[in-house]
Amino acid sequence: MRRRDLIKSATITAFGASLPFGGVNAQNRFAKYAGKTVVMNIPAHPHYDAMQNLLPAFTKETGIKVEVDKVAIGRLKERQLLEMAKPSGDFDLGCYIVMWKGEYVAKNLIRPLEPFFTDASLADPAYDMKDIVPIYLENLGLVGGPKGYLAGQGAKLYGLPYGAETSVLAYRRDLFEEHRLKVPETYDEFRKLLPVVKERTGLGALTSRGQAGHQAVHAWLLHLNPLGGSVFDDQWRPRFNDKIGIDALKFLQNVVATGPAGIAGYGQGEANTAFLQGKAAMYLDSTSLAGVVADPARSQVVGKVSWALHPKGARRASQSGGLGLAIPRNAKNPEAGFLLMQWLTSKTQDKAVTLLGGAPMRNSTLRDVDAVRRYPEFITFVEALKYSNPDWRPIIPVWDKINVQTLGVAISEALTGKKSAEDALNGAVPQVTAIMREAGYKI
Repeated sequence: MRRRDLIKSATITAFGASLPFGGVNAQNRFAKYAGKTVVMNIPAHPHYDAMQNLLPAFTKETGIKVEVDKVAIGRLKERQLLEMAKPSGDFDLGCYIVMWKGEYVAKNLIRPLEPFFTDASLADPAYDMKDIVPIYLENLGLVGGPKGYLAGQGAKLYGLPYGAETSVLAYRRDLFEEHRLKVPETYDEFRKLLPVVKERTGLGALTSRGQAGHQAVHAWLLHLNPLGGSVFDDQWRPRFNDKIGIDALKFLQNVVATGPAGIAGYGQGEANTAFLQGKAAMYLDSTSLAGVVADPARSQVVGKVSWALHPKGARRASQSGGLGLAIPRNAKNPEAGFLLMQWLTSKTQDKAVTLLGGAPMRNSTLRDVDAVRRYPEFITFVEALKYSNPDWRPIIPVWDKINVQTLGVAISEALTGKKSAEDALNGAVPQVTAIMREAGYKI
């Protein structure tokens, strides 16, 4: 089966042959919950900053109040684990990073969405699940299928994409034209271009994440996948230290060597800021930057940026990831939380948050005339999604531990010159193997 069909099959399996949308109108759907307050836990993030502008309209339409609990994205998981461990938590709806979905389900911390979407008193008949970008729905929402996180038999929906992303290359069109530089289409061209851009423009060639932990791993994975590598083989044995893994890390070392000052300590925010402030000529990361690039209040490169596909290595493979919404198992107002989730991810509100600078998660928005007029790069984003890889990272319950505590340390050591690429990755193999065996993997 094609992946699109697998995702469709998994969704139908979760919800039955069809969603039982009845004739319940919006007024009746919301009336029972009018006056209640939904507490929503979100990160400080451009997409959720844009989303907050929509909440007064939700309250006006439904009578449901929304209280926002916003924390730095680095503190988000800690806060959620603390709240979701209580018999009754404070959050009715929460934002999670894609790596956490398997862990949250394994620990029984979030609710499956089937009971909500199959409840005719709650479900919106105009919702149109098929309009959600399939790769986003699979990557951020499904748990329990092949490998524990892909579409297929056994997959169930536990979340919805909201702040989803894939990877694309942004570049300073004005500088490329001035210095007669060619946009890289392959990794061979990319490698050769980095020092040339640095020399000719005087700027960092490519901004990137480099900070120890998840940020450094994310940056490395951006290159590992298109070069043809992966973290594990089909038997869950580490293979990240093979020739491809080492080449990907050496490429990232070159990015750091030719990048803006301080890049080895950059998180996502610092990497974005370097490009927005004109300190780097290229950016290879999340599509979520698009709305910010076009905002003169936050960007010094408005009107100077063009977009291209993630360069091709052994294959085309853009990332899949970002943020999603889930309902905690111990939510006090789960139905009202679902109504807010459903409203925010509807066609109307997906377009609305996109025009405010958010990240679209629906095909209808990516192809909307108004949205494309505002963000012509959506044409490139649609093409990039054809190559977005749902297995870009292994979203198993112990991945975050491996990601932060083991690989994230090893890669940082290579980026800061403490170890060679070979020594850093080889040294991480015993630790990762031990974590996998402790988790029950027979390797």
